[in-house]
Amino acid sequence: MGWVGMLLGLLAALSVAGVVAGVVLCRSEARLPDDLALALEVGSTRTTVVGSAVDRLGMRYAPLVLRMMGGKRVARIRSRIDRAGNPGGLTVDRYAARRAVYGALGFGGALVMAADGQFLLAALLVAFGLFWNEVGIRVAVRERKAAIERTLPDFLDVLAVVVSAGLGFRQALERVAERYEGPWADELRITLRQMDMGVSRRQAFEELRRRNDSEQVAQFVTALQQGEELGAPIVDTLIAIAGDMRRVDAQLARRRAARAVPKATVVITTLMVPATMILLVAGFFLGSGTNLGDLVGR
Repeated sequence: MGWVGMLLGLLAALSVAGVVAGVVLCRSEARLPDDLALALEVGSTRTTVVGSAVDRLGMRYAPLVLRMMGGKRVARIRSRIDRAGNPGGLTVDRYAARRAVYGALGFGGALVMAADGQFLLAALLVAFGLFWNEVGIRVAVRERKAAIERTLPDFLDVLAVVVSAGLGFRQALERVAERYEGPWADELRITLRQMDMGVSRRQAFEELRRRNDSEQVAQFVTALQQGEELGAPIVDTLIAIAGDMRRVDAQLARRRAARAVPKATVVITTLMVPATMILLVAGFFLGSGTNLGDLVGR
């Protein structure tokens, strides 16, 4: 009995020590690499409350997620986040942190639902854990692209006017960018900052093309570089680019309208016509005073 009592006392002491160590570990701050800590600090004021909480939960697991993803995939994710414009302060490290948290929630919930026999809900939770981050980035890329393409033609017209007034291209670009807000103005400020740091104008605009998944931006950069190489007047080049972009926008609008007509026809044929027929028939019977019981033999 003496040995049993000593063993039980030792196990109790180890349990208490384990609980204390766990509490200390949970309350202590994780030692993060400098770049991860900087990403968390910079983005915390731009993200939502929920996003910030998720980042803090998963940031300690971000290096593990990045190692599991591999260098090539991390580079692709970084490029997509750049094209999305770092929505809500999103960085590669924040992406990895959220992937860890959402993955744990999704797969953990899926196991619980599968054990309860709810396999459809389990599949939805797995999809949530795998693709929720991707959905947010894809939506941000599409919205940002649309905002840039709406702004770019008018921006080029104003830039052409300022250049024709006598300012150099660099000064005119900076002056016009100060008057605009939104993703395109942010991109121009990044480009100008790179040029201030010694990057050549050609390389800075190549980086601008790489950060944006937009044909109009690529067209703008290509025409600008070709005009510089051929010695064409910059004002004529800018006006021509703006005109081409407006023609492309008009063609795309006509195509969207043409695609919308069959969809509207399907909706009308499937829903509105049967509903209208039901209303007409019901109104006919109610207005005629016909006894439905007589029709069915009751």
